[in-house]
Amino acid sequence: MGSCIFCQIIEGSIPSAKIYEDEHVYAFMDIMPVTKGHVLLIPKKHVENIYDFTEEDAANFFAAAPKIANALKDEFIPVGMNLLQNNGAAAGQTVFHYHLHFIPRYDETDGFDLAKWESKQDEFTPEKVQELAATLRGKISQ
Repeated sequence: MGSCIFCQIIEGSIPSAKIYEDEHVYAFMDIMPVTKGHVLLIPKKHVENIYDFTEEDAANFFAAAPKIANALKDEFIPVGMNLLQNNGAAAGQTVFHYHLHFIPRYDETDGFDLAKWESKQDEFTPEKVQELAATLRGKISQ
């Protein structure tokens, strides 16, 4: 994946401010941070989005997430943290190598504002939600 910017960061051909690395993942400071301590966690294996993860790859990836979150919490003492991840262009993904943003939050005026969520409660009634849940349960293999 020579043209993938995150693969190039892992290879070392593009510099980064690395904070953590193991055999499965690489974590580094975002070059366009939205708050102090904004970090990206990426798998070393090129995986475009969540749909492409194997269960084993996902387990290895997410095993590192608490390490990153707790390091940020201990060092910067945020009052909260957003974990943000987008899959596909329609969801806002711009780099097509899976990555998880860790965005420490300091207060409501720290300069980062997630898009306001608008409820579709009229369209998704409790009955419709139960119907959707039943359909999904049938799709998930144990």
